[in-house]
Amino acid sequence: MIRHAGRDSWLTDIYLILFLALLGGLGIGMAATHTHFLLVNVLFLGVTFCLILLTYFWGMVTGLLVNLAFIFAQIVFAIYEEQLNPQDFIWSLTYWLVLPLLLSVTFYGMTVHARRLQTENAKLRSDLVERGAFDEATNLRTTVSYIEDTAVFTETNRRFDLPVTTMIVRIRYFQEMRSMVSDTQMTALLKLVSATIKDAMRTNDITYLIDRNNPTWAVLLFTNADGANIAAKRIKDKFTEALPKDTELANLEVRLVVGVASWDPEKMKNPYDLMNAGIKETEYDV
Repeated sequence: MIRHAGRDSWLTDIYLILFLALLGGLGIGMAATHTHFLLVNVLFLGVTFCLILLTYFWGMVTGLLVNLAFIFAQIVFAIYEEQLNPQDFIWSLTYWLVLPLLLSVTFYGMTVHARRLQTENAKLRSDLVERGAFDEATNLRTTVSYIEDTAVFTETNRRFDLPVTTMIVRIRYFQEMRSMVSDTQMTALLKLVSATIKDAMRTNDITYLIDRNNPTWAVLLFTNADGANIAAKRIKDKFTEALPKDTELANLEVRLVVGVASWDPEKMKNPYDLMNAGIKETEYDV
């Protein structure tokens, strides 16, 4: 994919340079013939822009066909003018035979490769999110990172006997309120909760957004359940203070529920067990 992106990038640059060079050639041609053919030049210029747009929106085949039709019309026009009013300089307009076609082709090529770059970039961002690097809206790590980091935390627990606890944060009655919340408010709510959690935690506590459909945040902490419950209360208090100050969310009644679960090597075998235990605890937060 990276190789294709690099090729599309330099092809886009080449087509852009060619397009600009052809525009320069068109300008020189129009300047050289403006004395005798000002109206014809203006008319042909308008047709050229139409041909470029037709090629862009309808594709290369359609663009080539309409350009060939324009070339044929020019030849018929030149022959007619030659028969009606013989003059040698009518053939000085021959640059209009090729430049509209070349401009259409180069502009189409430039936009095609630019669109491919945009598609590849969007896919890369999507893959990055799916693979757990970060959530695009909140800049928080996601589920895959949570699972990987939990394995590190639990290994530290095994080696140094440090308590490891996860804290799961959800929005109470989210499914019921989702239909009453606009997309803009939903984005604002995700950002507010994320910022509140990060602000309430210590710098070495890692915050994750592990589910966007039913917004679920997780925090990994080197502490016991009592210490995590203190942090949970701090999160709730800060969120209660911050919610009325947000203009997008001030009219909403939103409450957070928090579940706390500590790592138990006797009962838990993998990071999913710890995460699911924390999610289960949110059901008992009243």
